[in-house]
Amino acid sequence: MDTKIKARLLIISDTHGMDFSPADKPLQQADVAIHCGDLTDGSKLEEFRTAVQLLKDINAPFKLAIAGNHDFTMDIPTYEKKVVEAVPPVDPELVVKEYGAVGEARRLFEEAKHAGIAFLNEGTHYFTLENGALLTVYASPYTPALGTWGFQYHPERGHDFSVGRGVDIVITHGPPKGIMDYTYGRERAGCPYLFAAVARARPRVHCFGHIHEGWGARLVTWRDVYGGQPTHFTAIDNERSLVVEKLAHLEPSRFDTQADAEQRLKKLERYSQDRCCATSHCLADENPLEHGKQTLFVNAAISGSGYLVQRPWLVDVELPRAC
Repeated sequence: MDTKIKARLLIISDTHGMDFSPADKPLQQADVAIHCGDLTDGSKLEEFRTAVQLLKDINAPFKLAIAGNHDFTMDIPTYEKKVVEAVPPVDPELVVKEYGAVGEARRLFEEAKHAGIAFLNEGTHYFTLENGALLTVYASPYTPALGTWGFQYHPERGHDFSVGRGVDIVITHGPPKGIMDYTYGRERAGCPYLFAAVARARPRVHCFGHIHEGWGARLVTWRDVYGGQPTHFTAIDNERSLVVEKLAHLEPSRFDTQADAEQRLKKLERYSQDRCCATSHCLADENPLEHGKQTLFVNAAISGSGYLVQRPWLVDVELPRAC
């Protein structure tokens, strides 16, 4: 009996309280839809309602979502602290009207369970999909920062990302250090602690957002042996890794040849027609993902600051069959 089952993932992030326009709404059916956080822009209750409806409208029987730093009312200690420390003091009734009472945003997702929506707290979660696949997920909304947004930690103190070796998919809001995390200022904004945890666990897929300009995907091949703390340079076999897609490949350059420009326009037209970017890493493919030796990293940030529309990612993987 075949012990693997093909599963299709639709991955998005950073919708920031927006819904898809009719021309951009993904049409493909997936087994699982994943939202990697920043469901809202200002953590307002109406934005959460829009996010819930967006998930309901995706053509998938099962939807997983985590919070991001903009979803600070989900981080109850941070929310309460913001209200107490506001200068000048805020009217509690106005706060509840705009942002909801403590825990109200989370209750919106609890009420949406009947629609197949699961809001994930930090930790490891196990699911049996409708197609019979067993899915093991590690989720975390935490990102490094010095600000007062939600789910954040001091960069120098780090964070414990407890990703186990049996995890299939890692869902975080922020990227790992060195992977699809370049800002427009050409700085690496990812987390080294997250990278080390993922490099040790080697999941099939690690999806995230947060750094909007890092949109894209990279298939990483891990080195068989490396010593010490895993880093971007010591743990990755760069000669056997490849960039599937990134914004720089889609933006015009003064160095473009005529052939380059035509190829870029063809890709943009295809992505617009498909309303997504697709990549497949099943065992039956010509270039299969080797579980335990490779990880597909996906930055699925939908919101962008450029002229390009950043598309959702449609990813085919193979998962173990549930007993």
